[in-house]
Amino acid sequence: MSDWKLDWSPLFHSPPRWMREGKFGLFFHWGVYSVPACENEWYSRNMYLKGSRQNLEHERRFGPVSTFGYKDFIPMFTAEHFDPQAWADLVVRSGARYAGPVTEHADNFSMWNSRVNPVNAFRMGPRRDVTGECARAFRRRGIPFLSAFHHQWLWGWFMSTDSEADVYDPANEVYYGPALPLETNRYRPYRLPDRKFAETWLEKIREVSEAYRPDILYFDGRVMILPEEIRYEAARAYYRAVPEGIITCKQADFPEGLGVPDVECGRFAQIQPFFWQTDDRLEDRVTWCIVQEPKYKSAARIIQQLSDVTAKNGCLLLNVGPRADGRFHPDAVRALERVGDWLRVNGEAIYGTRPFTVPGEGVTRGMTEDYNPERLRQQMKDGLALESGPYCFTGEDVRYTRRDGILYVIGFGVPENRELRLRALRCSGDLGPVRSARLLGTDMQAGMERTGEAMTLRIPERLPFEEAWVVRLETDS
Repeated sequence: MSDWKLDWSPLFHSPPRWMREGKFGLFFHWGVYSVPACENEWYSRNMYLKGSRQNLEHERRFGPVSTFGYKDFIPMFTAEHFDPQAWADLVVRSGARYAGPVTEHADNFSMWNSRVNPVNAFRMGPRRDVTGECARAFRRRGIPFLSAFHHQWLWGWFMSTDSEADVYDPANEVYYGPALPLETNRYRPYRLPDRKFAETWLEKIREVSEAYRPDILYFDGRVMILPEEIRYEAARAYYRAVPEGIITCKQADFPEGLGVPDVECGRFAQIQPFFWQTDDRLEDRVTWCIVQEPKYKSAARIIQQLSDVTAKNGCLLLNVGPRADGRFHPDAVRALERVGDWLRVNGEAIYGTRPFTVPGEGVTRGMTEDYNPERLRQQMKDGLALESGPYCFTGEDVRYTRRDGILYVIGFGVPENRELRLRALRCSGDLGPVRSARLLGTDMQAGMERTGEAMTLRIPERLPFEEAWVVRLETDS
């Protein structure tokens, strides 16, 4: 706590049981940026960077930013097919155990009926309280509700390299904020937010916390540009409104212990002593929102990522961006439904489990990665995100999870000769005597032989899922 002036310890919270047990959540980047659906959700910023790809595409489709600015997309964001019940159905169908929308992105468009910000979805665009409708629909299905905030990025977000851009017209200040030095759109600007910006940022948090009482309050990065007392008051306002809730936060924006640490598009190489979350995308392009030609990761990649994260004491918060009209792309729905199919059969290896003594075995060597400040600085400079690429698991890789005398072996393919040699499960290791080895989704037993050097596991010919298989080992320990 030496780097912090205030005593944060009264605000420290442990992860709620439902989050530790649930392991898997969904959230939804949906907003005005879903209308142009061009490249990514940073369109609202990058369209003002003269000569950038999104700027050139904007001018081709809509005209110069002096005559057609981001605010002019708001009437086009009508959300005519938005159905929060259908969203809740998709959450349940996917097997996710908590969910919620991006409550405000960096674009100053609040997705709730706000008294603080007149630029909101209840007064403009959809003319609906998206946050409130989702909260009610999800809770009716027993889904803990998440609110995601990115609005600290608004400081300098719209500042343009085009001096004629509509963001510099004082009449548009309600949409874009006051004109600021161009350098304020850097990750760590020299000119930090003024008192008015900081207090408005805080009031938005307070308003949503008190009105909707989200079970999870998710903060994107860059909160560190705000004064410590403002951050403290935001956390205090939330936990006062939702004592049993939890905050998720990135990097060094808040002290350790305040909530659950989140590593964006990240992972750990080994089991962590603390519970953590990674937020990542179903989208296979470098975007968190719908784009004109969307592409999605396979269900296999999501299942393998979820298994890897769970084995290391974490949970996965997966994003999918709806179309501007409120519907999801059919390919995204199919991928999520397939994940749900797998979890209905194999979910006992994920939900409610804890790590084994090692996360797994195999040939794929993991590393600890996060979407760190250096990547963010480069993204803000170039307008392009940097990706590290997914793990490529093989048939020789497995992950372990456990619960109450059960060890689960999760495999990601068919090994050579259909046999795996697992040294962590040898007779002299941390696993007690094994009574049975059943392949989940079947009545079949997996062949098993243990020695002092390894367990040899023989995988049956027919597997219920090609994405991943699970062998349930019942033990005496």
